[in-house]
Amino acid sequence: MSENPLSLLMSPRSIAFVGASNNPLKMGTMQAVNIVNGNFKGAFYPLHPTEKTVLGHPAFAKVADLPEVPDLVIFVSPAPTVAPYLEELGKIGVKRAIVITAGFREMDEAGARREDELNAIASRYQMRFLGPNCIGIINTEISLNATVVHMQQNKGSLGLASQSGTYVTQTLGYLHKKGICFSKAISLGNEANLNICDALEYLGEDEQTRAIILYIEGIREGRRFIDIAQRVSRRKPILAQYSGGSQAGAKAGKSHTGAMAGPDVLYDGIFAQAGIIRVDTIEDLFAHGWALAKQPLPRGNRLGVITNSGGPGAAASHHAEISGFRLPTLSGNLQNKLRQLIPAHASAANPVDVTFHLDVNLIAKEIPLLLANSGEVDALILHGAMQTAFLEQAFPQVSSLHKGEPLEKLIAKYEKHSQELVADLAEALKRHGIPLVASTFFEYNDNFSAAFRQANIPVFDAPEKAARALGSLWKYANIRQRAPFAHTNGLTSQPEATAMVAAARQNGQSALDEFSAKRLLALYGLPIVPGNIASNKGQACAIATKIGYPIVAKGCSWRALHKSELGLVALDIANERELKAAFAKIAARLEQMGESPRLVIEKMVSGSRELMLGMTRFAGFGACLSFGLGGVFTEALQDITFRCAPLSLAEALEMLDGIRSYKLLGDYRGMAAVKREELARIISTVGEIALAHPEIAEIDINPLLIGADGSLTVVDALVVLENYS
Repeated sequence: MSENPLSLLMSPRSIAFVGASNNPLKMGTMQAVNIVNGNFKGAFYPLHPTEKTVLGHPAFAKVADLPEVPDLVIFVSPAPTVAPYLEELGKIGVKRAIVITAGFREMDEAGARREDELNAIASRYQMRFLGPNCIGIINTEISLNATVVHMQQNKGSLGLASQSGTYVTQTLGYLHKKGICFSKAISLGNEANLNICDALEYLGEDEQTRAIILYIEGIREGRRFIDIAQRVSRRKPILAQYSGGSQAGAKAGKSHTGAMAGPDVLYDGIFAQAGIIRVDTIEDLFAHGWALAKQPLPRGNRLGVITNSGGPGAAASHHAEISGFRLPTLSGNLQNKLRQLIPAHASAANPVDVTFHLDVNLIAKEIPLLLANSGEVDALILHGAMQTAFLEQAFPQVSSLHKGEPLEKLIAKYEKHSQELVADLAEALKRHGIPLVASTFFEYNDNFSAAFRQANIPVFDAPEKAARALGSLWKYANIRQRAPFAHTNGLTSQPEATAMVAAARQNGQSALDEFSAKRLLALYGLPIVPGNIASNKGQACAIATKIGYPIVAKGCSWRALHKSELGLVALDIANERELKAAFAKIAARLEQMGESPRLVIEKMVSGSRELMLGMTRFAGFGACLSFGLGGVFTEALQDITFRCAPLSLAEALEMLDGIRSYKLLGDYRGMAAVKREELARIISTVGEIALAHPEIAEIDINPLLIGADGSLTVVDALVVLENYS
């Protein structure tokens, strides 16, 4: 058996239940009924202080009366009763529990103390538990439904871990109508003990689960989550919906990095790093997950679209192209074969549009098989296969043409035919390894919708939805091709850098001045602009003579975080006369601010492309890196992507392609391509610096300049220290 703590909890041989009675209006009774009447084969032991039997099972007044040590105990009882029971159960050797009861940390301080007490008891007896404030679990492999809603007895292959109980239980009827079945479903609740990392790891190991979906409102163990997801996503797909990116969760910071780093864009980057496909809606979470659980991955991005109407075909094509597919024009030979099947006015190109042709054999078998056999497509979308639902609508007007044959008899005949036809199609596509998704406006009621679902072909109520689901298959096909991630052992902190930071903190500084910030970065191999500090005009002129004109002069103070806005920068200084004038102006401005006249004198470097690279820390994730467009475009466009440190070179290289303006990094309008390996090394190194110096709260490198030859230079840098006010 796996060492994952959820293995025993999800597959118990015996369950003790605290909170069930014979009152059908009680939540505990409703949940217990689903266990007792749900074909669970294990033993069921209700604990009740007064009832002799509960739901036809002998009840036990005390823990000591139980005939054996149960594998699992479930609590649906008042919050104050949970801890005493858990203590007694721990004493007899119970190792797993589910605390469905609410009234803990989510309520108030008293609830938080009760939750801490549960953890203390669990630690004392080496117990692990789900919840509190969750809705239970589902394991269709052993017909265990420990939730409050009845479940159809179907074994599925889609695993769910959810931080909302609703999506585990209230969706069961909705999913059944769509033909979607869970393998396992886990409600996490407050995550006081077991959390989403444990659930993801468990579902990754579960042989029944072929695809994993996650509903997430927050992650506490961010680095562990990423490491687990990276391992699991190489074997099976993971999809997630994240709903925690509101303004209330945003983090403010002193640097550009901190100010722009809202949790939503952070989670975009975290999911990309982890190999997780993010979806926007709960509908897509279930539907795309089911498609990935049941359909093969496309071997390429050549898509064939088959439709009975031009509009849906165009919509499917448009959204498929956005998702990464292309619609190749079919070969002349293949189009000639298609023209022999379709009406003269229909299109044999791609999409193949039969224009309201009601021969379902044609649209639901012959054309798809012809395309699959051609070797010209890697995936298929089929819209408009319909029969019985359309017939029901039309029957009052055409019943006389059916020579008195009743509608019910026609439907029964058509249903059998559609099942056979679709089963043949599904088997043929399986041999070719070609995924198929279908769409129809008769999603639930039509015989072909039912036949598709029975054959594990996902059915959508709009062509755009079908195309987006197929897009998730293509995304995962690319995730499977990712380069291995090999993390280094980390940097050894440089003594000079450590001393520099310590001195700044001792001086009461909330940040390093620019010159010190760049010195610190240079100690770890980052390329900085040649220059030095000057306290008077003579020193400034000597530095400029040594490094050569043109030069830049900037006021240097840790209190002046954004110098351009304060009038502390002079660019493109061509000679000594201009330098002295600029020095006098900036020094006067510094003195007005109560600062000493210290200026950074640097070589003026040029480049037409500016990047930004930053680090900020987030609860649950620690040091996170941001990368994107720099200079004046940083805040205007906010074209940035995030990752969590440490970052391997392969992960950093992926980061380069994660911004919308990634083409600017290549050969673009006569500009040389950036040195990608060097840029990836710089990104990775900034993450290592953050890990080596936990006293650094934020790093902001902006701009990181791309030279004419593709080289990189840190032009400006800000290092913010922890506990700034």
